[in-house]
Amino acid sequence: MEIKGTAIKSISDFVKERYAGEYVNWIKSLPPESLSIVNSVRSNNWYDLKDGGITPSETVGKLFFDNNPEKGAWELGRYSASVALKGVYKLYVKFSSPGHIISRAGRIITTYYSPSALEVGERTSNSVQLLMTKFPTPSTIIEARIGGWIESALEVSGCTGIKVDITKSLTKGDKVTVIQCKWD
Repeated sequence: MEIKGTAIKSISDFVKERYAGEYVNWIKSLPPESLSIVNSVRSNNWYDLKDGGITPSETVGKLFFDNNPEKGAWELGRYSASVALKGVYKLYVKFSSPGHIISRAGRIITTYYSPSALEVGERTSNSVQLLMTKFPTPSTIIEARIGGWIESALEVSGCTGIKVDITKSLTKGDKVTVIQCKWD
């Protein structure tokens, strides 16, 4: 399974921006395979998911989030959305309904992870259920990153009372990962 260089670059950018004084320590903590990718990443290229995305994200969680890789991944997802949803995209997000924005997540995920598929399940005026139906290399790290991305996207769209929960997971043997998104 592969991850797009853009997603890898956002990990490095996050550490540079939020933990600038610890960037070198983060780099030194990466295994050679991940270090090679991080040091030469190109936004439009595809890379091994584990070496390019999972391991660098886990290292962020271990170093900066009290040895909590999922919390680190969640914050990486939030950061990625806040960067991606600036400028013209921010206006689009602000003037679209939250449900519409989140329902487009299925299209967005395939631009970062290959192969993958995310579908819209149940939907109400203040909730959307997303179903990750295809992700051959299940990962709690990637699920957390996607959850954080969705949470931040809802914030950018003006939602309050946001709650994003991963209620089922491919990593636990479920047939799909279910991401339940609610807002006031």
